[in-house]
Amino acid sequence: MDKHPVQKNNTGNLHYLLAALIIGGIASVCTPLANTQNYHVVSYILLFVVSVLSTFMGVGPILLASSLSALVWNFFFIPPNNTFHIEKTEDLLIFGLFFIIAAVNGVLTTRVRRQEKLAREREKRTNSLFQLTKELSKASGIDEVLKVSIQEIESHFALKSFFILQDGNNILHSSGRLQKEKKLSPSEYSLAEWVFKHSQMAGANTNNPFDAEYTFFPLQGNQLNPGVLAIKQSVPFTEEQKSYWDTFLAQISNALEREFLGELAQKLRFLDESDRLYKTLFNSISHELRIPVATIMGASDSILNSGNSGNTQAALCHEIFTASLRLNRLIENLLNMSRLESGHISLRLDWCDINDLINKVTEDLKEELKPFTIKVFIPEDMPLVKIDFGLMEQVLYNLLFNSTQHAPATSEIETNISFTRGKMIIEIIDFGPGFPESEIKNAFRKFYRVDGSKTGGLGLGLSIAKGFVEAHKGTIELENGKNTGAKFIIRIPSETPEIKNL
Repeated sequence: MDKHPVQKNNTGNLHYLLAALIIGGIASVCTPLANTQNYHVVSYILLFVVSVLSTFMGVGPILLASSLSALVWNFFFIPPNNTFHIEKTEDLLIFGLFFIIAAVNGVLTTRVRRQEKLAREREKRTNSLFQLTKELSKASGIDEVLKVSIQEIESHFALKSFFILQDGNNILHSSGRLQKEKKLSPSEYSLAEWVFKHSQMAGANTNNPFDAEYTFFPLQGNQLNPGVLAIKQSVPFTEEQKSYWDTFLAQISNALEREFLGELAQKLRFLDESDRLYKTLFNSISHELRIPVATIMGASDSILNSGNSGNTQAALCHEIFTASLRLNRLIENLLNMSRLESGHISLRLDWCDINDLINKVTEDLKEELKPFTIKVFIPEDMPLVKIDFGLMEQVLYNLLFNSTQHAPATSEIETNISFTRGKMIIEIIDFGPGFPESEIKNAFRKFYRVDGSKTGGLGLGLSIAKGFVEAHKGTIELENGKNTGAKFIIRIPSETPEIKNL
């Protein structure tokens, strides 16, 4: 790419002036040959000079030199002198041939020079692409690839550039990876996203200008697109420059894709190791804690059922039993999460009476629900539903237990159940503070707990509920009611039995 177009134009103008001055100077030197029989020698001298000039000047200056040579020779040297009149036929023929030979010689020589120049430029570009490939192959890491790319673009194209890369989830950053001080405006970021998603260049000097200051080019790989390149250019590329630029950009894109895939592979290895540790932890918990918990529960239950226990002993045993239940619930949640993530959940669908499900869950949570007023609304014509009773029991258990942990004592907890258009809909509503609006999107993440919540639990209950509902091909949503606290809405598709529950 031409880095100095203004200088190139000035050089071209200088060649026109230089051609005129040289022809004028040669004519002056040959003045003694005027009015002699040797005036034909002047034509050969001028023809030689034009040939020499054609080796370093363009077509325009050569045509000017040829024309001036013919006119000068005619006016000053062909008898009669100082006129453009030619008396002799042979002089007229020589004049014409002189002009044609000078012009053709100049043009052909210029074309040869142009071809030679193009060959040199192609060689230079091939060498620059080789050097770019060499430097990119030695670069280790995305940052080094970007550093090499920025330097090479400035060296070969005289353009300032910066790269906007994705974060690994096909979402672009709003600033350059290396040049963090360069941030895109909202409109520029939207344009960069459009370029990234559609794999088309846009911005200044393109068919999709969008009134942008930058020109954005997509960085396209074979398996993923690393991001977008932004540059500022005063004039668009020519066709030849565009081909060179596209090849340059392809080399950079491939190098960035290579490093991206390398980082992803490293993350996968890390996740694999984390998953292995994760499973080891679960296996250890299930093996090491289940046996003592079962022992505590069995012993405390035996003491509670014994008629010889005093009031103090009974109270202590009750505390032991409550703690055992709590510890058992934690272990169950850990094991359920392990089942979800390993994909080992198999549904055992059967026709169930939703009243039996609600009664079972409220009985299991009898102690936790004592401070609250529980309201359950089930229509009389509620049909049987085809679900996995055990999994849905865990879902309702976790949701109701979550309400007891956040709603104030003596408040209400509502459970509304209905069946509409082939779906069972369950709503669990409490009258607590609800979830912070900014935290609702994180509520179903594993190990997530709202800041300031009660101690106890691992933050797995809602995540497990979501997993079990989705295993039924259903959905679960969370929102804050207008005059209530948190509101969970479950929708599960179910067949309709031929005989409805009475």
